Amino acid sequence: MKTVVILGAGGRVGHEIAKAFVAAGWLVRGVARGAKAQSLAAGVEPVAADASDGDALVAVCKGADIIVHGLNPLYTEWEEKVMPLARNVLEAARVNGATIMLPGNVYNFGLEIGMNMAEGDPQIGSTAKARIRIEMESMLEAAARLDGVRTIVIRAGDFYGGEKPGTWLDELVLAKLDKGVFTWPGPMDVAHSFAYLPDLALAFVAVAERRADLAPFEVLHFAGHTVTGQEMKAATERAVGRPLLRRGVPWPLLRAAGLFVPMIRELAAMSYLWRAPHSLDGRKLAGLVPDLRENSMEGAMENVVRDMTRQKAA
Repeated sequence: MKTVVILGAGGRVGHEIAKAFVAAGWLVRGVARGAKAQSLAAGVEPVAADASDGDALVAVCKGADIIVHGLNPLYTEWEEKVMPLARNVLEAARVNGATIMLPGNVYNFGLEIGMNMAEGDPQIGSTAKARIRIEMESMLEAAARLDGVRTIVIRAGDFYGGEKPGTWLDELVLAKLDKGVFTWPGPMDVAHSFAYLPDLALAFVAVAERRADLAPFEVLHFAGHTVTGQEMKAATERAVGRPLLRRGVPWPLLRAAGLFVPMIRELAAMSYLWRAPHSLDGRKLAGLVPDLRENSMEGAMENVVRDMTRQKAA
């Protein structure tokens, strides 16, 4: 039976990917820490482990065909934790002969990000997070080339949707939806790349099942939904059935607060993505998986609003 180990299965990304693999008939092992290991998606075998322990990670990944690297430290811990965790994941894949699948993001393109970014476009370390992501993916590419450890990166825009909260959408954009407020962090006419998590999870499964057709190190772009603030607001208004008041984000004040609060500083550093129009060219992924099913933006927003309403009522 095909086996996938989901690292970070208790998080919003890992949770959705685990659900999709279960539905596709894979044996799914979910690795999480503490109480999260007891609240995984239905059908997932829970494994409590600390991914910072390299030997433990090698052990829990025994028998895996795929290792999904869904570990994502807090922004304030990236410098300290991203590369050590990635090295542990790489070693677990090397020892067990598994393929790594990594949810990528648009940070790699730095401040120079633009529209229709393709897999081969230059990656520029003009931000701290861009440098870290580039370093991690470069390490994985070198391991594929020199040691045959296979990696597939599926790059996507801002995640939204799914059963677990914690995305920009529910933490900021729709945080005051019950008060009739829609918050957009940048100019309303600037295009922004989003990935609806249930759709992205299906892409992970489809690519995993076609991995034999791919190079030892492969990058695929998940186009998702590219929308402006105006389009997102209109889709949200249709979903809730009423007009919404638009609010912005006082980035200068947040940058000032960031001098004293590290997490606010890290969030403010990402504000450029709300000012720079950007999108991902998904033709390569579409060519590999032409039958991939995706929700429309309108359908996804209806699901998001419904899920948020249910979560608040629980």
